[in-house]
Parts: sequence; structure tokens; C-alpha cells
Amino acid sequence: MSEQPVADKSVRLAWAADTDAVGRVQARAWQHSYQELLPKELLDEVDSEQFAAAWSQAVIRPPTAQHRVLVALDAGRVVGFAATAPSDDPDAQPTDGEVVAFHIDPDELGEGHGSRLISAVADTLRADGFTRGRIWLFVGEDALRGFLEPAGWGPDSAHRTLDLTGDGEHTVRQVRLHTDLAEDAS
Repeated sequence: MSEQPVADKSVRLAWAADTDAVGRVQARAWQHSYQELLPKELLDEVDSEQFAAAWSQAVIRPPTAQHRVLVALDAGRVVGFAATAPSDDPDAQPTDGEVVAFHIDPDELGEGHGSRLISAVADTLRADGFTRGRIWLFVGEDALRGFLEPAGWGPDSAHRTLDLTGDGEHTVRQVRLHTDLAEDAS
């Protein structure tokens, strides 16, 4: 019996064994993507092991069956990830899902991983019964916004300010994008 070929580039649900790599991808992506958006002292504290521990819990014991972590792979190596969940925004409907994380390793940008991942995110949200997807972006996160808008994600006028340190010293503004997940809209 011959072995079945494995796709060199793919997306699948994350396994517990992936979480260290997910933590490393998140740390590298934050330090690359947020260097102009977040204070240096906060980025200096980014710890891939802490991220990995949090993602381990998310993968092993998700809060609900609609909380998912997906990984983008290149020859079996984790090069990106996304997490989906029911939206907990105050204006959310039960059919609103949210992308709570979406990161590609900076060295892997432009290789198609983001496109495969955002497509899998939409399919996952749809399979989980959501008809609308949402994602919050930092104001100034232009590269990700420039990637998402042509993929069908657009601003919906919602915005918020996050207090990163709890003391009002470091705040960031965010805007929300959304997409219609109805089968005929994809």
C-alpha cells in the first residue's frame, strides 16, 4: 500500500503539539506587525512561551465547540494561525462569529498562507453556523486590512479603544471589519 501524498501547503485544525509553534508565530508576528503600533516596552515583553501556554488551553479545552484554532502549514511546519469564536461584542447576534487572532510568520508573508487561512476561517465559521464574520484590527494595521478588504471583509463603522496596561497610559484604537458568510456571498 502506497502512502497518500500530503499537501505541502495546507490549513487544518490545530493539535496540542502545534501550540509551541503557534506561540512562536504569534510572538514573531506581533514584533513585526505591531512595531509601529504598540509601545516598545510592551513588545519587549512578548513571550512566545506564554502565548503557547494560552493556545494550548484554547486547543485542548476550548470554551465551546465553536472556539477553534486553525494552523497554516508549509511542509508540516506551522507558518500561521487563526482563532475563531462566537462574537462577544455587545451588538453581536448569535450568528456572528469572530476571528480573534490571525497571524502569519513574517518570513512567510506573500506565500499564499494568508489566503488559504482566511478561506479556511470563513469555511470554519460557516460550518459552525455563523452567517457573519467579524475581526478587530488596530488602527494603522494597514497591511492586514489591505489583505482582508479584497477578500470581502469591510469596515462596519464599529470602533473601540483598548487600554493595554489597565492604567490608561497605553491605549490603542481598533476598527471592526465584517463579511457575509452566506453561501451565495462567498
